[in-house]
Order: sequence, then structure tokens, then C-alpha cells
Amino acid sequence: MRTVIAGGHGQIALRLERLLAARGERPAGIVRRPEQAQDLVDAGAEPLVLDLETATAPQLAGLLTGADAVVFAAGAGPGSGAARKNTVDRDAAVLLADAAELAGVRRYLMVSAMAADAHARYPANEAFEAYLRAKGAADDAVRARAGLDWTVLRPGRLTDGPGTGLVRLAPSVDRGPVDRADVAAVLAALLHEPGTAGLTLELVAGNATVEEAVAAAAGHDG
Repeated sequence: MRTVIAGGHGQIALRLERLLAARGERPAGIVRRPEQAQDLVDAGAEPLVLDLETATAPQLAGLLTGADAVVFAAGAGPGSGAARKNTVDRDAAVLLADAAELAGVRRYLMVSAMAADAHARYPANEAFEAYLRAKGAADDAVRARAGLDWTVLRPGRLTDGPGTGLVRLAPSVDRGPVDRADVAAVLAALLHEPGTAGLTLELVAGNATVEEAVAAAAGHDG
């Protein structure tokens, strides 16, 4: 299985690439800078160098040839302003959807965020409000695509622990933290669970194994 990950040098993406490579799959990651490529090679992934802020949909579609799925895990980062949150967190996600449709890749996983909303109000932090709005608008744009088998994953507060393998995954959960390692594990499981297509799922640390949580979300409760 070939999975192309936008934002391939991100913390969640690198973890996901290692997981996919370890199970014999063919992960590829899109990176903006050539010097990031070796980190992907070390993770077992194929580096694809392209700037998502300047690329066209046909250019990006060319990198998706032969892919079975795409994952949007790119982000402008916490130090960025509203403009880049729009060009990366929103526009690049839409670009990936356009390119996936052009390339005939139906499976699309979106790494979003809890409380993402195109009309979010967060007066205490304008940058965070811009982030939630950008992510919400991206989610809306992807969910409107009849040509995509999309799943939107909305993790809670991201932490850098080793991962517990125990999560809570549902359309709505109480806010809480989740290790990036567990987010990557859930993404890896979602790639092989077509029953989660068309779902928006929130994710925090919990008591169910990743496999149990993903199966339950897909309606396979046993």
C-alpha cells in the first residue's frame, strides 16, 4: 500500500511513516526543503520535494500516481501568523483534495484539531482563532467532496510521550491530551478501515486499544 503524507517531516508524519514502513508498506512524504529528505529516508519513507504553498493541483497530482491513500498532516506551526495558517492549514489541504481527485486517489485522511470550526471565536488568542478557522474550513472543504472517501481525525492536546496504545475515539469526546505516537497509530489503523470513511472523529487518551477504538468507530463492535 502506498500512502502519500503531506507535511511528511512533521512529528506525527514521521511516526506514521515509521509505522507504515515497519509493516511493509510504502509510505511517501511531501517535504518543502530538500534537506529534510534524509529524515524521511531514515524513517523508511520516500521523500517527495514540493512546496504546497506554491504548487498547482496537477503538479501535486503527479506525485500521487499509484497511491492508495493520502494523509494531510501539514501545518504552518505555532509561530506562524494568520496568513500562513490559511495558506498551509487550509489551502494546502484543499490542494491535496484537488490533486487526489485528479490522480484518482479516493482515501483521504485529514489530521485536524478538536474545536476546529470555520467560524471559531477565540478572542483571547487571535493566532489560535485563525488556526481553528483554517482547520475548520479545510475540514468543510474536504467533507464536501463526493469523490473522496475522507475521514477527519481531530486529536486533543498533543503531547510527546511514547504512546500508550490506549485511546478514546468517537464523534465527540471530552477534551484531553493524546500522545502524537498514538495519533500516528490511529492514522495507520484508519488507513485499513474503510468503514470509517465519511466520519469526523475526535481522539484523546483513553482505555480502548487503537484496534478496538477504530473497529468500534467503524461500527464493528463485535
